[in-house]
Amino acid sequence: MDMPIKNIDDLRSEIYRLKELEQEQSVAIGMRFSSLSATLSTLYSLFPKIAGINGERAKGFFEQDIVGLISRFVLPFMLNKTLFRNSNFLIKSLVGLISQKASHFISEESIMAVWDKIKFLFAAKEKKEKKEKRGKNPERNSIPPLSETY
Repeated sequence: MDMPIKNIDDLRSEIYRLKELEQEQSVAIGMRFSSLSATLSTLYSLFPKIAGINGERAKGFFEQDIVGLISRFVLPFMLNKTLFRNSNFLIKSLVGLISQKASHFISEESIMAVWDKIKFLFAAKEKKEKKEKRGKNPERNSIPPLSETY
């Protein structure tokens, strides 16, 4: 719309121009989705891979592992339902944005590392308890003096 519409003829010409533009765009969209491969390439172009800092490729939404993808949705939901239950809209939306950014640091490897640390702590505690239990009854752990071992 380059010129302002001042009379009915201008309006009719603008309507005609817009109908022609609609026809051109519908043909272009029809060609874009004419086959399965064209449709898939169109959908794939929605998630471009752009270069990040230092020439590294930035990770896209679907390049995370399954734990990262789940944490993108579960982490904001759980925080808003537990810690920020009675907060207002702005606080909840900020928590959602921050937790979505923090979910990039949550991966299957980091979860497994935390799990291994927890297992190690419990294993060390059990080992310590067994050691103390053996130390309390020294007669039980030693060979009796009059045993028949040759």
